Amino acid sequence: MWVHPQFDPIAIKLGPLAVHWYGLTYLAAFGLFLFLANRRVAQTQFAQAGWSRRDVDDLLFFGVLGVVLGGRLGFVLFYKPDYYLHHLGEVLAVWKGGMAFHGGLLGVIAAMALFAKLRGRKFFEVTDLIAPCVPTGLAMGRLGNFINGELWGRPADASLPWAMVFPQSPTLDPRHPSQLYQFLGEGLLLFVLLWFYARKPRQTGQVSGMFLIGYGIFRFMAEYFREPDDYLGLRWLNLSQGQWLCVPMVAAGLLIWILSSRRKA
Repeated sequence: MWVHPQFDPIAIKLGPLAVHWYGLTYLAAFGLFLFLANRRVAQTQFAQAGWSRRDVDDLLFFGVLGVVLGGRLGFVLFYKPDYYLHHLGEVLAVWKGGMAFHGGLLGVIAAMALFAKLRGRKFFEVTDLIAPCVPTGLAMGRLGNFINGELWGRPADASLPWAMVFPQSPTLDPRHPSQLYQFLGEGLLLFVLLWFYARKPRQTGQVSGMFLIGYGIFRFMAEYFREPDDYLGLRWLNLSQGQWLCVPMVAAGLLIWILSSRRKA
């Protein structure tokens, strides 16, 4: 049985300047996006459509806004609406923690819709470009969660070789390191599957649909090992809030993929 190493949340400190590990994981996520998206625009179908590296830089700018604003508002609305209804001054206090992937996803969707409108491109053309570049960023986020010792897993049998005690948790029971499960599943594995799926030209919308399906399934599975938020617990049918948010995500992905596959080339 392992004990979480309790990393110092500050990676670098230079006088009054403190750089946190979580900030570095976000920086790594954005760097990986730039690298992978530049590889994508160099592929034949995007190069012929006039995509350039300057477009990638602009996509990152729009995406960062969508992730931060959507992730924060998603956390406020999906997870703690009652609290923030009575503490409106804390809604934008992102430095106190609290981001939600599903909110970030909606924020990115809105940002990409705005980008597509401003550039005169089809919405799904834009999302098909960025979809395979997103999972590595998600992996970095989960790595940041692990370093911070947050979002720990449910209690596990002590005989599990990688069971881990998280001192920040309510009990010192061995737990699943669910952050690492998500790092591997909705991060690295989803990236590999999407990257190879998208290497072959697909109908517009199919890559986006596969991202929604893949993430929704991996996240739904990981939630069985992740401790539900103490202020929410398990919901209907003993499913977590995260699992219920994945259901419409997978359904939307399937609908998009099916409708896209029926279009003429």
